[in-house]
Amino acid sequence: MSNSTPRPHFDNDWSLCLRLVPFTRRSRGLLAFALILLIPLSLAGAVQPLLIGQVVSLVKQEPDLFWFLKGRPLVTGIDIIGALLLLTVLVQLSLQGFQGYLVQKVGQRLTADIRAALFAHVTSLSMSFFDRTPIGRLITRLTSDVEDLGDVFSTGAIGIVGDLFSILMIVAVMLAKQWQLALMLVLMLIPVTLVVIYFQERYRQANYRVREELSSLNSTLQENLVGINVVQLFRRQQFNSDLFRTINRRYIKEVDATIFYDAAVSSTLEWIARVATAGVLVLGGWQILRQDLDFGTLSAFIFFAQRLFDPLRQFAEKFTIIQAGFTAIERITSLLDEPVGVRDCLNPTPLAPHRGEIKFVGVWLSYKPGEWILQDLNFTIQPGEKVALVGPTGAGKTSIIRLLCRLYEPTRGQILLDGVDIREIPQQQLRRSLGVILQDSFLFAGDVKGNIALGESYPLAEIEAAAEKTHVADFINQLPQGYDTPLRERGSNLSGGQKQLIAFARAAIRNPQVLILDEATASLDVGTEALVQEALDRLLVGRTAVIIAHRLSTIRFVDRILVLKRGELIESGSHEELIHRGGLYASLHKVQMLGS
Repeated sequence: MSNSTPRPHFDNDWSLCLRLVPFTRRSRGLLAFALILLIPLSLAGAVQPLLIGQVVSLVKQEPDLFWFLKGRPLVTGIDIIGALLLLTVLVQLSLQGFQGYLVQKVGQRLTADIRAALFAHVTSLSMSFFDRTPIGRLITRLTSDVEDLGDVFSTGAIGIVGDLFSILMIVAVMLAKQWQLALMLVLMLIPVTLVVIYFQERYRQANYRVREELSSLNSTLQENLVGINVVQLFRRQQFNSDLFRTINRRYIKEVDATIFYDAAVSSTLEWIARVATAGVLVLGGWQILRQDLDFGTLSAFIFFAQRLFDPLRQFAEKFTIIQAGFTAIERITSLLDEPVGVRDCLNPTPLAPHRGEIKFVGVWLSYKPGEWILQDLNFTIQPGEKVALVGPTGAGKTSIIRLLCRLYEPTRGQILLDGVDIREIPQQQLRRSLGVILQDSFLFAGDVKGNIALGESYPLAEIEAAAEKTHVADFINQLPQGYDTPLRERGSNLSGGQKQLIAFARAAIRNPQVLILDEATASLDVGTEALVQEALDRLLVGRTAVIIAHRLSTIRFVDRILVLKRGELIESGSHEELIHRGGLYASLHKVQMLGS
């Protein structure tokens, strides 16, 4: 992040915490019980200074004694106070561990629920969001930001509630005991609060910048690891290392700022706590000289001063976690607030058994305002018709496929499938009716049959039949474990052609009415391409097909060719008609023929 990064807008902490409430519903019983346990814990801590003060009053035989201590021998009184102190300690020891366990359990559930909700939301966002968002930034939010959020809840948020209970309980006991000293200590909390608020804002801003720099760091790392072949082939190791080092320095600089503010809060709280203790000694000593106060009460208030600021010291220790968590909440909620660009309509129209007619009516598309990718497209693809999309790079061929699959919404116009606007068809049903084979097929880590089924419950017999139909079975049977052969991430233990063959089996098993091919045979060798072409001929029978082709020799026998240029449809016809017309298609064909 550069210094020109705009300052983020921060919601107040209360509104941020309220954003977590829906995620606590599954554990609201445990959470309520954990909060109830704070009451006896706070009460046990608040009465301990009183009991210690009673020891001093008992030794000096001062009149300010509890009713059950008056008239008792010194040894008996000390035994009673010792037993009460032991009881309060046992309450704290027994309840603190149990309450901490409950809070951690709730925190882990909360973290898991938020991570699941965030993942489900991110995978529902439109492709335009991923076009403008580096993957490394998303990974940071789904991992470290969510972990920090869990920490702020389990360690910070409940801890603050417990500290607040303790402070209120101590203040109530102090006011009941001696209001002048109690008022002085309460007034000491005002500058502490102002200091904490000041440093909190500074720390939050610095921590936000830390998160942004960490996102940049992860993005750069992810980009270099994914593109390691290019990095090494073009000898960019030193250049990319220098770039990474620069981003790392910016990250460390922002981390140093958070360390400074964290240390400033801790030292300020410690200083004010010591001033408060000194104030109790000065004011209490003056009252003793005037005989308005006894030594037992003064001793109790010395401990009260320490106990009152103990929760604030604990807050200082949790300061980093709490503020990092609030920053994480801001970043996560901003991602959850990201609108889902492509949604099913409120009353979707189920797609009846369809014929496969595709119609574009006045379709315009722009990824950025004023920059048109597609302009006023009007064409109809009849059921069972094989249509090829042809044109120079950037003509809009892939954008047409993305619109048809509803990965993007058209800026203007309509796309109809069998007369129904695709925006009225449930997305799951729409995409089930479209079989898409891309030039670069993506494989998930798992086995071969899982990559063909892609999470659907096809029996092995159907998977094998689809592989046989597309001539993929021979290749799969040669793998070490056949259909159970494990695949590494992105299918890195297969060749490009083998990955493409699995993509053909994916399409075949779903039996789609419309088949979309984006230069699907480009990565196959000549022998494999001949086999797949034969399988494609069978697969295309009775189906509507939309084919993106750069090699014009592969589309000579389609029914119709649509020629695009800068997002406009400029020619349409069969191969022979377009060659005879002598337009852009004829020019492209001539150039390819000369090249071959």
